[in-house]
Amino acid sequence: MPAFQPPSPLFPSKRTRLRLGEHLRAYFLAGVLVTGPVALTLYLAWLFVDFIDHIVSGLIPDRYNPLTYLPVHIPGLGLVVVVIGLTLIGALTAGYVGRRLLRVGDTILARMPLIRGLYGAMKQIFETVLSKKSNTFREVVMIEWPRRDLWTIGFITGTSDGEIREVAGDDAVNVYVPTTPNPTSGYLVHLPRRDVVLLSMTVEEGIKFVISGGIVAPPTRKLPIATSTIETAQ
Repeated sequence: MPAFQPPSPLFPSKRTRLRLGEHLRAYFLAGVLVTGPVALTLYLAWLFVDFIDHIVSGLIPDRYNPLTYLPVHIPGLGLVVVVIGLTLIGALTAGYVGRRLLRVGDTILARMPLIRGLYGAMKQIFETVLSKKSNTFREVVMIEWPRRDLWTIGFITGTSDGEIREVAGDDAVNVYVPTTPNPTSGYLVHLPRRDVVLLSMTVEEGIKFVISGGIVAPPTRKLPIATSTIETAQ
């Protein structure tokens, strides 16, 4: 019976080739896991910056546009112009003259058909979301929706008022239920505060959880409580 011969380094055995293939596949997946989020984040950031640059460059006259005199295109220049412009507008409206001009502009827009409704709604949304005292989209909750014993993630956007409050109850709250994986679309539901379970996760963690379809789950910090800061703020 012939003696056992070890595999030659020039002709590795089948088991060695399989093990090498498994290592290479693991390395490839590790490379995708490391570079994938970074590449996608940079790509989305590049699309946003390029979109802003394209719009701003078309609004600036060629005489004042730095891109006209520079030999190369500088990405992000339009974004810098937008940030500086918004800062100057905010500084202007902070003074007496700026407030007067803003009040005149609001009066003119309030008298224009169709425009006044859209402008009023947009202004109210921005003031509510950007207000430091606002609880809008600062609380992540769970509700039994669209039926009992079927739980879903939602975000409290405020308390129900007007006719909705008369129908849903005095303690009703507005809850925005996002869809997966696009949280910008969803449903607005009104339900009693006692049916809302407040979670300890942040809004950013809640949005990540929705976008990932439940794959990126936030860590457990404490047991959910059935109260809301909106209730204590009233």
